[in-house]
Amino acid sequence: MAQHGIKEHSHGAGVPIQTRNERPRSTSIEDFAEVSKLQEIWRYLPIDKLKGLTQSVIGELTEDSVEIKLAEGVTANWVETTKAKVGSAGLPEDRIAAIAWTNASKTLVIDVPKELEQSQPSFVVIKPNSDAATAAHILINVGTHAKTTIVLDHTGLGVLGENVEIVLGDESTLNFVTIQDWDKGSTHVSTQFAKLGRNSNLRHTVVSLGGDLVRVTPAVELSSPGAEINMYGVYLADSSNYFEHRPYVDHIAENCKSNVAYKGALQGVGAHTVWVGDVLIRETAVGTDSYELNRNLLLTAGARADSVPNLEIETGKIEGAGHASASGRFDDEQLFYLQARGLNETEAKKLVVRGFLSEIIQKIEIDEIEQRLIGAIELELEKVGV
Repeated sequence: MAQHGIKEHSHGAGVPIQTRNERPRSTSIEDFAEVSKLQEIWRYLPIDKLKGLTQSVIGELTEDSVEIKLAEGVTANWVETTKAKVGSAGLPEDRIAAIAWTNASKTLVIDVPKELEQSQPSFVVIKPNSDAATAAHILINVGTHAKTTIVLDHTGLGVLGENVEIVLGDESTLNFVTIQDWDKGSTHVSTQFAKLGRNSNLRHTVVSLGGDLVRVTPAVELSSPGAEINMYGVYLADSSNYFEHRPYVDHIAENCKSNVAYKGALQGVGAHTVWVGDVLIRETAVGTDSYELNRNLLLTAGARADSVPNLEIETGKIEGAGHASASGRFDDEQLFYLQARGLNETEAKKLVVRGFLSEIIQKIEIDEIEQRLIGAIELELEKVGV
């Protein structure tokens, strides 16, 4: 039986789930089939790189593997995952998320009190430094009228199954950044849920730079009027990386806004990225304004970018909805323009890549993080000789 409840469906024997919102949601491992490429949600994934995360029993992230530096007024505590507040943002939609949920007996709860306005970011740094499969659970609660920034940073060596919950109170604002800067040999599968209160605003940015396999699936529920979500992503993949991002926005309430924009650059034979963007605008979501975009820049031959935008609209009473997706190589006209002004080909290509990715990086609005990402981009461009 499912814990905390499960969404029931009747598709008939052998009938595949067609849309994202039809997936069952449960914390029970038994409610999900074994991970297989025959299922749409795993069809791109190199399953051999999951490194134990599909086993029913895995280890748990220890407290000494987490460094916490909080802004004044923000608190953090470890609580039992069985506490009622855990699961308030959402429930697993797949087997790996359910495994991580079940095996993380403790949840790190970060509380931002109501009315608190804190310009200094809070940092949670996860450094397992182990190749053993482990589970982690993090819950972020932002109180009514609060405003803050939280960075979740993953570094070092790790094999991590992770669930992250974000709950925003009415009229609150959160700038949330999750960074995947793992060492070679790492695997990270992160399922993220966000539930937004009335007139709240969430900026959710995913940065993927390192790791053999990184899969981040953020899902946002807009169930209160006037809520706004801006989902950004930036990734730089080389021949040792598989990066998959699957953002999902569920428009339920009226007059909500969503904007999704992910950009990535790929270089080297075997570099592979997958982006699947899902937006559902329900019949009740009158006045919705929504757009999603994915752009990929292929720097060398042998790199592959899969990009699939999906938009499902159940009402015509909306302000607007659209999507765009494109993957390609350098723009010859753009390069010619730069070279005509004195830059050599290598310098011109570097400038194009910096400009392409910086549009998203600047959305982070944390100077030390932006400079770190720019440095990482420069290092990767030097490797490939761009």
